[in-house]
Amino acid sequence: MRAEANKTMRRILCVFPRYTSAFGTFEYAYPLTDGVSAFMPPQGLLLIAAYLPANWQVRFVDENLRPATREDFEWAEAVFVSGMHIQRQQMNDICHRAHGFDLAVAIGGPSVSACPHYYPAFDYLHVGELGDATNELIARLAADPSRPAQQVVLKTVDRLAMTEFPIPAYELAEIKKYFLGSIQYSSGCPYQCEFCDIPGLYGRNPRLKSPQQIIAELDRLRECGMTDTVYFVDDNFIGNRKAALDLLPHLIEWQKRTGYVTRLACEATLNIAKRPEILEKMREAFFVTIFCGIETPDPDALKAMQKDHNMMVPIMEGIHTINSYGMEVVSGIIMGLDTDKPDTADALLAFVEQSKIPLLTINLLQALPQTPLWDRLERENRLNHDDSRESNVEFLLPYDQVVSAWRKCMELAYQPEKLYARYQYQCDYTYANRLKMPVSPEMKSWANIRRGLIMLRNLFWKVGVLGDYRKVFWKFALGRLKRGDIEGLIGAAMIGHHLIMFARAASVGQQNASNYSIRLREASVPAE
Repeated sequence: MRAEANKTMRRILCVFPRYTSAFGTFEYAYPLTDGVSAFMPPQGLLLIAAYLPANWQVRFVDENLRPATREDFEWAEAVFVSGMHIQRQQMNDICHRAHGFDLAVAIGGPSVSACPHYYPAFDYLHVGELGDATNELIARLAADPSRPAQQVVLKTVDRLAMTEFPIPAYELAEIKKYFLGSIQYSSGCPYQCEFCDIPGLYGRNPRLKSPQQIIAELDRLRECGMTDTVYFVDDNFIGNRKAALDLLPHLIEWQKRTGYVTRLACEATLNIAKRPEILEKMREAFFVTIFCGIETPDPDALKAMQKDHNMMVPIMEGIHTINSYGMEVVSGIIMGLDTDKPDTADALLAFVEQSKIPLLTINLLQALPQTPLWDRLERENRLNHDDSRESNVEFLLPYDQVVSAWRKCMELAYQPEKLYARYQYQCDYTYANRLKMPVSPEMKSWANIRRGLIMLRNLFWKVGVLGDYRKVFWKFALGRLKRGDIEGLIGAAMIGHHLIMFARAASVGQQNASNYSIRLREASVPAE
């Protein structure tokens, strides 16, 4: 559905802020693709764009692809911005530029919803999800698009049911330039992990779209050019297990109808390994990757962070079970926990070796507002607000020791030989358990073949000829070529190149030690 229309027409510029370089955005892989230059299309802004009245004109700019221009701002009557804490400086920058054109600027999304005080310069703060606050913002702009005399804070009390959400305006985005497609099925998570802000922001009872909505969104993504991999951005795909089981048959039928050209990925808790009925249907729906927040292999640490559900099945057993259904596990790992010991880095590296997980997002602990962790550390006077640090947590171990341990893990875990050995295991074991389907006409099309040839050319030249780990690459590549596994070669080598290059920069202090860190590596933009 859309917001109620009226005779007034407005021009709204939606600007998504640029990401700071991060482990999980894969920017080192972009030059190896056929034109990718950003991570995922942002769900929030595209949803708002689709919800605006039908007679309003909307322009969308993702500054990960190009900056908003003078012409964009001169065209607009108001500007919408959304993003996460890590994009705080970039959002302030957008606001500053828009005010240079005397435009009213509204900000929504997870960062402002958690910390409205971070954004004193914005004209409108939209706190919470799509709902009555959104309708009020639209009504205010319809009546008068100019800047209000003072900041207006609008808080959602009555949320719009997700079954009434419109399809995000994917058509406004340059979908083919994104590394992954994105789609949201649910909001909220039933668990209360100490470090996570999702229950505080979105609740513990997951809210859901209908399967029919998801299929319509997948069809729209395909119409807009996304065919490779679509990521369910839900905080926990099995937050409502019955709903996941209800959705999966629809995804299976959709894959059969479209020829299984799209791979699916999601986030889920590790206890999904205890649900073979879900894993089997996910395999049939061509899910190929599950991000699991394993966080640590230390049971004492898991208990301390209230992540006991990770111990419902032995961690190694859970990983191998998921792999047996053809799905690669991607793991979140946290260092700097209160339970860490001087030998934690060695234990973590042993876990990496044993688990054979290629991609682990190893982060230093960062306390986020509206989390039990933040509240506890605040009570203990252990929050540090020095932006030059890698974390805002006063660790129990010496700070320099924790940072050094993190850099050691990044350096050793992503040595080319070790990383490619883990990918070799995935090819031989995990990927071999995936569905075997006949090649569809779309997969055999010249456009698809051309894309593959471009990526192979880039890999062979930039990694196989110019790369300093080319011997390791060619050993892996020749093995995959002999088996005719072009997809396995491209996927592993492309992601692997990002992991190797990012880890090298991280190990010498040139990257943030947390995806959530506010440590600044670029000029700070004042909040006016």
